[in-house]
Amino acid sequence: MARYVARIRNLIPGVRHADSNIPSQGVTVDMGVLDYGKDKIKMSFYNPLDPVPKYDFYAKDTWSGRIKSTRPSLDVLRKPPDPDDLPPPPEDDGRPKVKLVRFGWVLGVMIRCMLNIWGVIMYLRLPWITSQAGIILTYVIIFMSVTITTITATSVSAISTNGKVYSGGTYFMISRSLGPELGAPIGLLFAFANALACSLNTVGFAETVRDVLKDNSAQMVDDVNDVRIIGTITVIILLCITFAGMAWEAKAQILFFIALLLSLVNYFVGTVIPPSTEKQAMGFFGYRAEIFVENLLPSFRGKDGSFFRMFAIFFPSATGILSGVNICGDLKDPSGGIPKGTLLAIFWTTLSYLLISVTVASSVVRDASGSLNDSLALNSSIHCSGLGCKLGWNFDQCEQNNTCSFGLANHFQILAIVSGSAHLITIGIFAATLSSALGFLVSAPKIFQCLCKDNIYPYIGFFGKGYGKNNEPLRGYMLMFIIALAFILIGDLNTIAPLISNFFLCSYGLINFSTFHASITKSPGWRPQYRYFSPWTSLFAAVLSFVLMFLFTWWAALITFGIVLCLLGYVTYKKPQVNWGTSYQAGFYNMALSFSMSLTGVEDHVKNFRPQCLVLTGPPNVRPALVDFVGTFTKNISLMICGNIIMEDEKSSFPQHSTDMLVDWLNQRKVRSFYTSFTADSLKEGAHDLMQASGLGKLKPNTLVLGYKMNWQECKPESLQDYVNTISDAFDSSYGIAILKMMDGLDVTSDLHSAGVYISDDGSDEQVRSVFQTKQGRKSVDIYWISDDGGLTLLVPYLLTRRNRWKKSKLRVFILGDQETMKEDRKDMKMLLKRFRLEIEDIVVITDVDKPPLVKNLQRYEESIAPFRLSEEQAGGDVQELKRLSPWKVSDKDLEAIKPKVCRTVRLNEIIKKNSIHAALVVISLPVPDVTCPSSLYMSWLDALSYSIHCPVLLIRGNQENVMTFYCQ
Repeated sequence: MARYVARIRNLIPGVRHADSNIPSQGVTVDMGVLDYGKDKIKMSFYNPLDPVPKYDFYAKDTWSGRIKSTRPSLDVLRKPPDPDDLPPPPEDDGRPKVKLVRFGWVLGVMIRCMLNIWGVIMYLRLPWITSQAGIILTYVIIFMSVTITTITATSVSAISTNGKVYSGGTYFMISRSLGPELGAPIGLLFAFANALACSLNTVGFAETVRDVLKDNSAQMVDDVNDVRIIGTITVIILLCITFAGMAWEAKAQILFFIALLLSLVNYFVGTVIPPSTEKQAMGFFGYRAEIFVENLLPSFRGKDGSFFRMFAIFFPSATGILSGVNICGDLKDPSGGIPKGTLLAIFWTTLSYLLISVTVASSVVRDASGSLNDSLALNSSIHCSGLGCKLGWNFDQCEQNNTCSFGLANHFQILAIVSGSAHLITIGIFAATLSSALGFLVSAPKIFQCLCKDNIYPYIGFFGKGYGKNNEPLRGYMLMFIIALAFILIGDLNTIAPLISNFFLCSYGLINFSTFHASITKSPGWRPQYRYFSPWTSLFAAVLSFVLMFLFTWWAALITFGIVLCLLGYVTYKKPQVNWGTSYQAGFYNMALSFSMSLTGVEDHVKNFRPQCLVLTGPPNVRPALVDFVGTFTKNISLMICGNIIMEDEKSSFPQHSTDMLVDWLNQRKVRSFYTSFTADSLKEGAHDLMQASGLGKLKPNTLVLGYKMNWQECKPESLQDYVNTISDAFDSSYGIAILKMMDGLDVTSDLHSAGVYISDDGSDEQVRSVFQTKQGRKSVDIYWISDDGGLTLLVPYLLTRRNRWKKSKLRVFILGDQETMKEDRKDMKMLLKRFRLEIEDIVVITDVDKPPLVKNLQRYEESIAPFRLSEEQAGGDVQELKRLSPWKVSDKDLEAIKPKVCRTVRLNEIIKKNSIHAALVVISLPVPDVTCPSSLYMSWLDALSYSIHCPVLLIRGNQENVMTFYCQ
């Protein structure tokens, strides 16, 4: 037997005996988190093939490189295969350990976002925007931009912490949240927008280099062509850096960040240094109250002189917030790093924008000639009337003739004039523009690569091929380089900026709508670790983004929406074969309660799993506690069907029109449930037919819920056999099983003050209150997760605590373990539950389940099974024939085989009664009955497990398929 069990255990990758020296299988990848190669899988005492809950059962091997552990199926647990028919154990594929380049939240998210936010607009356009819009409206522009980006950052944080996010960034999150119909078009547009942003910052760099060349009389051709030539050379150099890999790109970003900080410090120091005469001629006079007052209000001028035009030009300076998300596949901890790094980057960059705007507008006038001859000290007899007169300069002539070359409104390089050293500002502009251009050039191909790999659109898969250990999309780099180069040839920064704003606003709007939609569908799979967001603020930001698109550049907005609609129409028509567990699928489920046909063609996904319950209530008003319990965790999110199996001999006594009255009873009780009755010869036959026939499409039960048979010792043996056969049949049908037990039972027939046996004429008389209709306060829900069933044992209690009556209840998880490995077992379970995003109050490792139980408890068990034992005369005959005729009978061989399990079960019951004395509900893993197990022996097992527990007990078991996941896809 031991060799046989070991053979089966070898089928499960990573499984081995505790005393075995054979190393567990799997390839360890250095991810900066844990070494999973050392994990062992322990078995529960229910069955030597029945493992305890384990992280590896839920982990995929597609990202980490590990071999996925697989729990045994129900067929293996119930009908162990012949050892000779077993396939050989999986072999190690020989994959070596891989050292991947992974970044932390500071370098990978915060600094990267700050570098992309601090781009060309801050240095070359923010002072000019302040001169046009004034300090007040400039602050309005900044705060409106920050409102959109901050809400978008919280939405991104929610999506990125709702499971692991791989490479593909924004496209990955939108497509996995909203589905390929909207995700694919936005992914394409967002990759295009990043390429445009690269061209924007490259043009800004080229403008600065051109100005430096002009100052040194080294202009090559003319202003526009010089920008084109310099921009082309620059983007080629940036392409070479990206080809060198992520490690080189990260090192370059650090140097850029240091240069940026030095230039900003240099600027703020320069504002307090007394200006020279030359700087005064250019409009810089140091901090002056009159300059501050003059620049408070707007002074729009030129073809770009409008509020929304200024807003459109400024907005690209806030678009770097997704830089960390776009390389999430290269981060050590995307879920933790993205929220923290992104929000801090927004805070620091916003602070810098506000300070630069107010300081430059408090020290520099709008118009200045730059000529020393306009000093009133040299021409005191000249009459003047402008602000310059109060400061000792006469700029009236150039203001009236619109020929001023300096000042906030005329000179884009004003920060260089104000700063302590103009060279450091130039270096800062180089760092800001090059870092942003490099960041966008890296982000765009990675987004596009993910889109290519999903095969949503034809003819683009060629660009998705990756190279090297980091899977670099070299072909994608070349494509984005060509797009960026095409827009660089425009050579005008003010033309490119509004186009970029249009595309980014569209992307931000869809991201926020994704979060809103995922929240309102209330899918059990929507459990983001980041909680500081609101679906309504996300909806507000989405609407605001779409409105601003049309206010900025209406024709570009129309073109963008036209492209999105065309791409959306293509995806809708082609219907790609992808299954991502999107919020649209969750929304379809809610709609299906009224429009069930909406679910046609939508595949199931573990993220959207819901316990859809077929509840064997009989007439629902007879077992109100069972109805209330299931209704609590299924209301508004899942399917509930109350099934009433009417025996043939009871048909005549069941009142006519009872179905309508029972539905009214459910409605009065505010239980969202369907009701169906079925006539059968036995409970097993009726339950089997209901499980086969109930439901429509995806609205089909997957979990059978029934009450515990309190009279199993006194009832007819055939009735007991029928009850256990119903449980076995549900397992054979791949249903989850939940059995609710209460000390006083569930049937309240004797308490109903009604005229009939089943139904009264006045349903209100039958509304007997149950414990599940009262608030549970701060009592605990204790989960004894003895065997890994796929997560149903955890999911149902979690859904309970989402209800108002249970929201203050705390979840406690109890697992089995050894004294020597108790800390490690608790740590592993804590990590698994954290990945599930479940708020668990405490995790308790039970280490003394192997201790002998109390003699009186063991004796009570033996007394409960005694009436079903074969007598000595019967035992001496043909036992097999007797058991065929009376399958509920128990032989000495049966008792001997189950004796170790019984001792542990009785001992576990003692532990439960001790630990859960103040619990509101106790949830215990339900043992799976072997096909040869007598019905009385199985019921005695359940009785020993749940005996004398004061609160309601839920014995629950999934069908060995995952119903919870910590992955985004």
